[in-house]
Amino acid sequence: MLKHYLTALFVFIIVISAQAQDNYEIQVYGSETVKKGHTMLELHSNFTFDGSKTVVDGVLPTNHVFHETIEITHGWTPWFETGFYFFNTIGSDGRTAYVGSHIRPRVAVPESWKWPVGVSISMEFGFQKAQYDANTASLEIRPIVDKKWGALYVAINPTLEQSFKGPEQHSGMIFSPNVKASYDVSKVVALGLEYYGSTGPFFHYYPIRDEEHQLFIATDLNFSPNWEFNAGYGFGLTDETDKSIFKVILGRRF
Repeated sequence: MLKHYLTALFVFIIVISAQAQDNYEIQVYGSETVKKGHTMLELHSNFTFDGSKTVVDGVLPTNHVFHETIEITHGWTPWFETGFYFFNTIGSDGRTAYVGSHIRPRVAVPESWKWPVGVSISMEFGFQKAQYDANTASLEIRPIVDKKWGALYVAINPTLEQSFKGPEQHSGMIFSPNVKASYDVSKVVALGLEYYGSTGPFFHYYPIRDEEHQLFIATDLNFSPNWEFNAGYGFGLTDETDKSIFKVILGRRF
C-alpha cells in the first residue's frame, strides 16, 4: 500500500514540475554510486520564500520562485555512474522556463579496496541560460568523502566550480564547500544539518559579506531501499544568500 501512495506522489510532483544554477539541486552527495545496471530517477524541488528581488547582471530574481530539477543517473559499473540534469524554474514575470542541462560522470573507490571512508569524485559540466545564471557554461569538480559511525553519518563535499563563459570566467576555481551531518533517530528517520557555501576563488576568498552561506535543517526517510526522500528548510546567513528556502528530493531506483 505504501508503495502505491509513494508512486502516486511521485507522479504528482512530475505533474507539478510540468506546470510549476544556484539552488536547483540542493544536496550534499554521499560517496556511493548507483549500482551497475540500475537507474535512479530524482526530482529536486524547492521554493524560495525570501530571495533576491531585483535583476542583477541580467539575472532574474529568485523571490517566490519554484525550482524543479529532473535528475536521471545510471550505474554502468560497480564504481562508475553518469547523471543527467534538466533544470526548470517556475515564477511570475518571465521566470517560468527551461533553464539548462548538465551531465555528471562520477567514479568511486570500489568497496573491495576496503578504505576506512567512502570516497568518490564527480565532474559536472553543462550550460544554463543567462537570465538565470550569468555564468552560462561551467564545470563543477566535487570530491566526496563520507563515513557512518553507528547512527551518525557525515559527508563532506569540498567542491570547486569553474566558469567558462560569464563574469567569473577569469576568476579561477570558486570554492563551494558542502557538509552534512545526520543522526538516525529510528530505523526510518534521520535528522541532521546541511551546510552549503560559496566563498569565492580558491585561496583568494571574497569578503564575508559577499560570500554565500546556507544552513538547512533536514530529514532523510529510509523506508525502502528503492526510494530516496530528503527534505529541509534552509536559512541564508549572509546578504548574498537567499534567506528562506524549502526543499524536497524524491528519488526512485529501477
